[in-house]
Parts: sequence; C-alpha cells; structure tokens
Amino acid sequence: MYGVSTYALHSLPLPAALEQIAELTDYVEVMDDGCHYIESAEPLLSYDLRYSIHAPSRSVNIASTLEPIREASVRVIEDCFSIAAEVDADVVVHPGYFAWAADRERAKRQFARSLAHLSAAAEERSVRYAVENMAWEFFFLQTPDELPLPDGAGFALDVGHAHIMGCLPAFLQVPIDHIHIHDNDGTADTHSAIGSGTIDFAAVMATVGQNGITPVIEVEGIDAVRSSISAIRPYL
Repeated sequence: MYGVSTYALHSLPLPAALEQIAELTDYVEVMDDGCHYIESAEPLLSYDLRYSIHAPSRSVNIASTLEPIREASVRVIEDCFSIAAEVDADVVVHPGYFAWAADRERAKRQFARSLAHLSAAAEERSVRYAVENMAWEFFFLQTPDELPLPDGAGFALDVGHAHIMGCLPAFLQVPIDHIHIHDNDGTADTHSAIGSGTIDFAAVMATVGQNGITPVIEVEGIDAVRSSISAIRPYL
C-alpha cells in the first residue's frame, strides 16, 4: 500500500485534488497549507479515504525565539491535531528554525518546549504525530544525531531531504514512524518522480518494510505520482 500527498496538486482546490488522487489510492496525505488549508474536518469526511495530515509549515515556527510566534505556531498545530482526531489521521510537523546562528541554543530550547506542548496535546486527542527531517539552512533535525526526539514525538523521514544532506543511509538505520518518498539528484529539493534521481529506493523500500509503515509519495505533479507508483510497485 502507498499514500499520495496532495502536494502533487497543490494549485487545485482541495476537493479536486482529492478526487484525482482517490483514483490512484485510498490513502491521502493532505498538505495543510495554501489552498489545501483545512479549517474543519468536513471536506475530508466527504470522501471514503484514509488520511494523514502535513500540518501547516509555511507560516509557523515552533522553534521561534519570539515567544508569541512560538505560542501561536503551537496553537495552529494543535488545531490541526483536533481535525486529525476527527478523521483518525496521523500528523507530520516541521521542526522549526532559528534566524541567526547565535540564536541556535535558545531556539533549541524553544523547540523542546513546543514538543512538550504538542505531545501533551496529541495525547489528549489520541493523535500520533511525527517530526520531519529537513534540508534547509537553519532548520533543526537535519541529521540523525538529533534523534531521538523528546517527549515521545515520532520521527517522519523525508528521503529527499536526507539525500540532499548526504545522510540517508544513516537515517534508514533509526526507528521511523512515517515516511515521505520522492527523488532528487542530491543537490536540490525538487520532489521529482521516484526513479528519476539518484536515491537508492531498494534500500528505502526495504526499510519501509522493516518498519511496517506505509510510504507517502510526495512529488510535484500527478504524472510524477503515476510514474512513482510504477517505480515502487515491485517493492510492495
């Protein structure tokens, strides 16, 4: 089994994206940002699908050294948890970032505070969540030495990000709760179709099986989704 992220159709209204993806799989990960931002569970309950939700990330920072921004970011993700609880969805969260190198340690403490709050909120709502590794400057969780995360937070492996950072083999050795799969050439986060870049997907899919998780295809465009499905089918 595999899931498909609405990232592939992020320029379309969410219902149109869900209808197209539902033709390919019954498991959809909603990219809860932009025109796919969800304020209630209603649009998801209209379809007979299994869901996970990628919490809003473009305008939030759970590691912000500005406390009002950190608190607001946590509230946004808690709202996402509430919707996830209604549709029995796991949630993926970005780890946040620091704006200046000198702020790293303070931001790290803020990140830890946010995880404590989010873990309590997830437990209250009976929702599972996982934090995604990044490949962008100043973000936390770029390498495996930042694991395990505190307060019971899960880990979501993004294989494209790990490949860019040159540490995908090491990430494949740690416990994984969720996984995003897409391809690139190791230099840019292109979210290309699986098989079009330089990632060793035989190793990735072996780890998927070992961890008993369902891969989520997170590529740019529906044609890339279709070719990615063909590329991973021999491993399923």
